[in-house]
Amino acid sequence: MESPKVCLTLTEKTLAEDLELLNKYRSYVDMAELRVDFLNQDERLYARRFPSMAGLPCILTIRREIDGGKFVEGESARTILFARALSFADEDKTKNFAYVDFEEDFHISSLEDATLAFETKVIRSFHDMKNPVRNILERLKELNPSGLEIPKIAFMPHTLDDVTNLFEQASKISGNNHILLAMGTMGIPTRVLGAKLKNFLTYTSAPESIQNTSNIAHLDAVKLGGLYRTKSINEATKIFGITGWPLSGTSSPELHNTGYCRHGMNAVYIPFPAEKFEQAIDFSEQVGVQGLSVTVPHKEAALARADFVDNAALEIGSSNTLIKKDGKWLAYNTDAEGFLKALLEFLNLKNLKHKKISIIGAGGAAKAVAYAVYNSGGKACIFNRTLSKAKELAEKYDFKYAPLNFESVSTIRKYSDVIIQTTSKGMHCEEPSNPENDPLYFYDFNGKEALFDIIYMPKATPIMVRAREAGCKICNGFSMLLYQGYRQFELYTGVEY
Repeated sequence: MESPKVCLTLTEKTLAEDLELLNKYRSYVDMAELRVDFLNQDERLYARRFPSMAGLPCILTIRREIDGGKFVEGESARTILFARALSFADEDKTKNFAYVDFEEDFHISSLEDATLAFETKVIRSFHDMKNPVRNILERLKELNPSGLEIPKIAFMPHTLDDVTNLFEQASKISGNNHILLAMGTMGIPTRVLGAKLKNFLTYTSAPESIQNTSNIAHLDAVKLGGLYRTKSINEATKIFGITGWPLSGTSSPELHNTGYCRHGMNAVYIPFPAEKFEQAIDFSEQVGVQGLSVTVPHKEAALARADFVDNAALEIGSSNTLIKKDGKWLAYNTDAEGFLKALLEFLNLKNLKHKKISIIGAGGAAKAVAYAVYNSGGKACIFNRTLSKAKELAEKYDFKYAPLNFESVSTIRKYSDVIIQTTSKGMHCEEPSNPENDPLYFYDFNGKEALFDIIYMPKATPIMVRAREAGCKICNGFSMLLYQGYRQFELYTGVEY
């Protein structure tokens, strides 16, 4: 398995700005793509100079708007820019563009003759910015009938199944004379695991210009090369990951990959969002995922899918950790352990005896919280909009239950030593409290409650801001994330974090 070359896509307005970024991240990359369509009009005329300035192999790209680029001036103007950038080839080939990206429908014989004469390799690309491409093998042959070019397919997946299909199709290809990429956040595995796709190269961007490629979800050079260590991925690399939906803003890859690097392990941990849990399992089976972290809304589905269930996960009724062993999926739950350690640390307590606790929500996370509270000696009341779910969870531990609305204010007061917020309300939200982002919008804090919100992004959710302003002690879920992640790491690797 050969590692793909790492190509830094340059999208600044001037050649000088592009060169500055290339020099800053040179150690992470093997080559650079000059996106002429991002350059100012006058700068575009001097693109020919860039290869000698760069000092490494360069791709010349002038991407049309229809293909996700910025160029709108028409094909005649684009042809002239290509001609200017490829003309007057230097005898020193390092001072010429090593590659040029022509789309599937862009065939200008004079330019193609020039690439042959100047030994500039053509990347023949096809982009679908809205839909997936499923007939990968057929399309590769259509893109490269002569066998002299490098075919590139980049598409926007609709589901994780489209990404799984890409890996399945790529497994049938010999050689690495192609580029296969899925765009968007679901496509991140195709950028990290380019070696498994037998890709010729993978693209990255500088952190400073990552917003220019946000529509296709480039990983920045530091993340791709430093955090995911994509150049080190080979046949022996163990693959772990996290799934959920929509899985935006997870910190788990940073936690796990940092641990692998610290311990010198040949392993990588990647995110792959899946709307349906079975899609995540199918993807894991295809690429060889050995350990899977599971977040909302799939924790109960993970438990149901497992071939073996740990006692704690069985009692909790949900799993956030799956491990593949001897062809079987083993289910564990590290949420309860991580939560309890974080909560007791926050409260500076050894256990929850004599504490009356409100648990907000009755989903997968609430199940782990209730299990932990019960086993630490606390008394709780479960509050949920769907009362039957609150009743089912509460009766398991002889807890009280109540509807999550203004009628329960007095009951919340009775169980207000600690209030634990387990729903997704407030996630990625920094707006003032309202009924959409604050599950207790109807409750007025008196300053005596301790509030623990399992959400860690943002650092202070709307309910946390309200509680803090009332004088309450508050804590987000970041320490819970760390502690449950440390336990997952140990289960995956057999080594303490």
